[in-house]
Amino acid sequence: MATFRYIATGPSGRTTGVLTAPSEQAVVAELSRQNLAPIKITPSKGAVSGGSRVPAAQLALAYRQVGDLLRAGVPLLRSIRLIGRRRSAPKLAAAFTELADQVEDGVELATAMEKRPEVFRSIHIAMIRAGEKGGFLELSLERLAAFVQGQVELKRKIVGAAVYPVMIAIVGMIILLAVFVFFIPQFRELYSDLPQIPAITQVLMAISAAVTSSWYIGVAVLAALIGAIWWAARNPDFRARFGRAVIRTPKVGGLLKDLAVARFTRILGTLLASGVPMLAALRISKDAAGFEAMASAIEEATEAVRSGDTLAKPLGESGLFPDDVLEMISVAESANNLDDVLVGVAETLESRVDRVLTATVKMIEPIMLLTIAVAIVFVAIGLLLPMLKLTQGI
Repeated sequence: MATFRYIATGPSGRTTGVLTAPSEQAVVAELSRQNLAPIKITPSKGAVSGGSRVPAAQLALAYRQVGDLLRAGVPLLRSIRLIGRRRSAPKLAAAFTELADQVEDGVELATAMEKRPEVFRSIHIAMIRAGEKGGFLELSLERLAAFVQGQVELKRKIVGAAVYPVMIAIVGMIILLAVFVFFIPQFRELYSDLPQIPAITQVLMAISAAVTSSWYIGVAVLAALIGAIWWAARNPDFRARFGRAVIRTPKVGGLLKDLAVARFTRILGTLLASGVPMLAALRISKDAAGFEAMASAIEEATEAVRSGDTLAKPLGESGLFPDDVLEMISVAESANNLDDVLVGVAETLESRVDRVLTATVKMIEPIMLLTIAVAIVFVAIGLLLPMLKLTQGI
């Protein structure tokens, strides 16, 4: 598949865009289907393939740099071209080169970004469009860069908190696997002539025999588990049911709800601060909620707001939002500073989640180390106990 840039005319006048198709003839056929008459079709050299994704940290830096350049008086087209020349980030450079080509043809920046949904998310496009329409594109880019960078840092915190416990678990599993595969079988023949073997030693020998002789069963179970996870990740109904079950889980459900509410309030507050209308901001925030139940609650809130109701009331009826958050939203709606309050709510919830994760990791680390130590002591006792009994007999 190749990417082609086109210039065509239609009922609404002259238009430009990008299409992905196997050939130029396929582009002509697609344009004809859209009631467009092609004027010019050229292969797009800087095309970004459908599977290309740009790291969020690179996007945040690019948005900030474009905003700084605009603030310094550099024209938009030249600012985007400068990002497109960055050799250290080829995917980012290719995406911004295509943006520059389309902006040069007279396309608005947000409209050009819409043609690359694999690179630019809907919230990015909405904030850029609001900035273009309102004449404050530099401010929108600055807010967008801060938003994307904040999401990156939050993700890094969560992943960083989970790395150490996971590494401990992996190292412990490798150690125990090596013991059962290589170490314990050496004692099997030594203890085979004993008239009576302690029960703990028999358990160790049985586990070792199962691991060494039936390893293919473990591999099959692992493969089946990976396949089940892959299927579940691509099944919307299962994801929705799993999400509802996880939210109802004690402790973990509360933590995940706080994360989802923080993500929703930050996105909604950032969009409102950037001049995006409330209904459009709610639609985008709904898609980014992460849980089907919360997305449904936000959709109901959107309908209520469209009917002239407040936002806090329908959100409170869902039971997914904390009471203090609902109270702050209600007061903010009355004071007409909802955007600032929502961003503040997100920061508070993210700080709360960070504290809980830090405390949980501090508790998990000694528990896992203690579990590994108990397993090693269990193995040592099981191997040494027959020797002690044999020594006593002698």
